[in-house]
Amino acid sequence: MREIIFDTETTGFDPKNGDRMVEIGCVEMINRVETGNSYHAYFNPQRSMPAEAEAVHGLSEAFLADKPLFAECAQEFLDFVQDSPMVAHNATFDFNFINAELAMAGHRAIDLDRMVDTIVLAKAKHPGAKLSLDALCSRYGIDRSHRTKHGALLDAELLAQVYVELRGGRQIGLELVAQTTEIVSETKVLTRKDRPFRQPRPHAATDEELSAHAEFLKSVDTPLWGA
Repeated sequence: MREIIFDTETTGFDPKNGDRMVEIGCVEMINRVETGNSYHAYFNPQRSMPAEAEAVHGLSEAFLADKPLFAECAQEFLDFVQDSPMVAHNATFDFNFINAELAMAGHRAIDLDRMVDTIVLAKAKHPGAKLSLDALCSRYGIDRSHRTKHGALLDAELLAQVYVELRGGRQIGLELVAQTTEIVSETKVLTRKDRPFRQPRPHAATDEELSAHAEFLKSVDTPLWGA
């Protein structure tokens, strides 16, 4: 099964108030294993960057000034995500921004049925616990030492690891499959024509054995087979 783990960075909290998406990072997973394929882009929001937002992700107006508009990259983004389920932390927030940007670019919204929210999964698995991405990384021993600020692609990569744990963790057998494959590849498989011919060994009871068995049966009281 193909899934897209993603994150966005924005100028604020609500696209209805004029906030815009400035970065998106997507990681492809197939059967809960990262494939190495990803999509990452920065966008010019065509508006100012509030200091509070810049403090979170570090993306300034000057840095974003020469970046493309989302409308210029929308089809490329849609081609990458295809019709796969899309996984995000607090996914409603990210879907609101993506669908607002798609609408402004003249594209259809992404169906919310495709949305998977890792906060919902975490609440069910760890009721009452802290649910931030940092907290979940700590819980599962995921290294985030290189995360000094929020970044869409980095956060998507971390979330991909968290998502696997929330869904049950890595299966130990996956490592054994690789080891077994190596052993099998080094083992010569004998075909029928390669095997040496051996005469079949006698396996019928001798007269003495049949006589001894008959005597033994006479000594059995009320045998089941005589009922």
